[in-house]
Amino acid sequence: MTKRAHLLTTGAAAVLAGAFTVAACNGPGSPGAQDTPTSGTVAVSVDETFAPILQAQIDTFSKLYPNAHVKMSFQPEEKVMLDLINDKVKVAVVARELNAEEKADFVKQNIIPRTTRIGIDGLAIVVNRANPDSLLTVAQLADIFTGKISNWSQVSGKKGLADINVVFDANRSSTARFVRDSVTHGKPLTTRVFAASSNPALLDYVSTHPNAIGIVGVNWISDRDDPTAMKFANKVRVASITARPHPKPADYIQPYQVYLAEKTPEQMAQYPDLQNYPLRRNLYVISREARAGLGTGFASFVAGKNGQLIFQKSGLLPAQMQARIMTTPKL
Repeated sequence: MTKRAHLLTTGAAAVLAGAFTVAACNGPGSPGAQDTPTSGTVAVSVDETFAPILQAQIDTFSKLYPNAHVKMSFQPEEKVMLDLINDKVKVAVVARELNAEEKADFVKQNIIPRTTRIGIDGLAIVVNRANPDSLLTVAQLADIFTGKISNWSQVSGKKGLADINVVFDANRSSTARFVRDSVTHGKPLTTRVFAASSNPALLDYVSTHPNAIGIVGVNWISDRDDPTAMKFANKVRVASITARPHPKPADYIQPYQVYLAEKTPEQMAQYPDLQNYPLRRNLYVISREARAGLGTGFASFVAGKNGQLIFQKSGLLPAQMQARIMTTPKL
């Protein structure tokens, strides 16, 4: 009898602690403020990698609170952070925490932003459906992204495909930053790389160019109840990835929730076949509101039970998801 690992949800995140309490007395905009945690108007900027999942959050929040009007913009990560620092938006949703320079900017403004982890994202490596090379190691990805591997024949030795074209969603996007920080570790990217105008444009390009390889947030292709996500998923092939140095075919995994969840050393020891998907990153909501306004209310919703269930349904992992490993017979 063979053991297989399964991830079961037994709960979701609690509402953001202290969300509806005033963060700073007499903060900017407090006198005569027109919004509350569930009504009014607020501007929110979101890393465009997460457009599908955050649109679902907004749709549900608006139905629950019809007097709440969240004006959401989807932009590259760098622009999102600039809008937050320059007070063009009250809330940002990004795949990283504030860096030292950004924290210093808020100190100058006498603002103490609140950062809450709300989910775990997996970055999917996508290739053309005609590409036979859909099993890749992290080391091979690093070589592809830096140009050390420039032809598909160098990956598996199979003939038929030519030079590799690498495509990202946008200039200065969070996916490109992730690749530089966590895959190539600061090495320059290949010259055969370009940015599409959007994530849908990236998926379209990969679907029509056999030599292409792209990287997208898994929420674009993971929600099986979303016809648009399934349309995108059917256009491309999601590569299976492993960080193991001498992998067996079974070691290659895709960004399913069971692999996005952080495993304890005890779980890893008990289930040797279990591993973490290597291209994982945290998702954060950052609020600069100095009072309990609509921005705080929306951040609380996303971090709370209903918002966390939306993450679970979409294929991302809720931040506070409780998990236990069970074994079942392999049929």
